[in-house]
Amino acid sequence: MTTTPKMKVEIWSDIMCPFCYIGKRHYEEALSQFPDAANIEIEWHSFQLDPTIPKKAQKANAYQYLADRKGMSLQQSKAMHENVVAMAKAAGLTYNFDKAVVANSFDAHRVIQLAKTKGLGDEIEERLFKAYFTEGKDFSNHETLVKLGQDVGLNEADMLAVLNSDRFTKEVRQDIAEAGSIGVQGVPFFVFDRKFAVSGAQPSQAFLETLQKSFAGWRKTNPVFEHVVSDGPVCTPDGVCK
Repeated sequence: MTTTPKMKVEIWSDIMCPFCYIGKRHYEEALSQFPDAANIEIEWHSFQLDPTIPKKAQKANAYQYLADRKGMSLQQSKAMHENVVAMAKAAGLTYNFDKAVVANSFDAHRVIQLAKTKGLGDEIEERLFKAYFTEGKDFSNHETLVKLGQDVGLNEADMLAVLNSDRFTKEVRQDIAEAGSIGVQGVPFFVFDRKFAVSGAQPSQAFLETLQKSFAGWRKTNPVFEHVVSDGPVCTPDGVCK
């Protein structure tokens, strides 16, 4: 069975990244306006903004974490977060940083890698983003990760097999290494057909223009097979000949 080729859009992202969720919405808005959206496929890639966070969830909330990491006051951190909350609201998202649980995202990325093998990469990204930014879920807790995975159709036994081993560790690290090799300095980072890139949560128009430009080039090397049919007597699989 042959499958129709699609142009690939790759996204490097961390589920703790507030601009990644906003960028996802802006990209989706652009895709909804793109007439050839059915010919686009998405592949999510792992990235960690802060791999030094201990595996166990931290007591410091998101405000204090950023203040400590950036060497700023708590008031400055809250002001920065308020600006991000406003951006998220404009994109139709609800951010509750007062509930956000700061935790290492590596195991969550391993679940994402598992989901990709099941064709559920976009679904698990959406679920984990909402879990972190809106619901205040602790994705360093394996039980929580399993429940979130089940929400999008992942099998409990499959997830436990991953979380209780080092499976998909290599894939996560390969994604992060590849990000470095192509010059990714921050996320989200969108790559269109390995020819064009959009860095950051840019307006939907920027994504739409890049979709149009990249797809035009992709279509030249992947033309639609058009043919003219001359009709005559045929037999169909249901046994009718006419």
